Amino acid sequence: MSLLSVRNLVKRYGGLVATDNVDLDVAAGEIHAVIGPNGAGKSTLITQLAGEIRPDSGRILFDGADISGEPVAQRALRGLARSYQITSIFPEFSALQNVMLAVQAQQGHSFRFWTRVSSQAALVGPAEASLARAGLAHRRDVAAADLAHGEQRQLELAMVLAGKPRLLLLDEPMAGMSQAESAQMTELLHSLKGDYGMLLVEHDMDAVFRLADTVSVLVYGRNIATGDPQYIRSHPDVRAAYLGDEE
Repeated sequence: MSLLSVRNLVKRYGGLVATDNVDLDVAAGEIHAVIGPNGAGKSTLITQLAGEIRPDSGRILFDGADISGEPVAQRALRGLARSYQITSIFPEFSALQNVMLAVQAQQGHSFRFWTRVSSQAALVGPAEASLARAGLAHRRDVAAADLAHGEQRQLELAMVLAGKPRLLLLDEPMAGMSQAESAQMTELLHSLKGDYGMLLVEHDMDAVFRLADTVSVLVYGRNIATGDPQYIRSHPDVRAAYLGDEE
């Protein structure tokens, strides 16, 4: 059974159909990439899956449960976690403190007691483990503002992992990265493959074809093709609409 199933998802903004009866499935441990030209509806799709906007029609099933009407927090408790195109961190805090806050939120504590909880092993241990998983253990005491852009994206990923997700919704994790940073993030995500399901929206085709088990192509809000990377590379409609003659 799929961990995430989307059926006939529709979102309209006036006369614009942002998602047009989209169907897709993501299995546990699978990386499913969603690609398409700008304005294809990719970010709108992720935002609906995360619960930030509600679809006009269609169903979103997570582990067999219909979550179409559930709020963001409830979906997060189920294990559905989102990262954003724009890094969202606390720049004045160290990398470790940022992840500790994420652990604190996952454990249900209030941020008001940050000073009191800052030394608690119950927060430090899981935060260090998430930092290590995201490849930032050696930068734990560096202020987030002083991290390179690629490291800030790694930090955001560590914060997401601290919430103990089952499925990651990754909205352009390589956005704004240098070629070297993008390659590093690609290898990091590859190292997480199998442990987490991932729905990956990304413009970096090298990363997509390196990582994805399955690729779906959105054009004008409609899923025009789904299959393995080789099938997508050679699909005539995909090549005409998006990939062109690129190999």
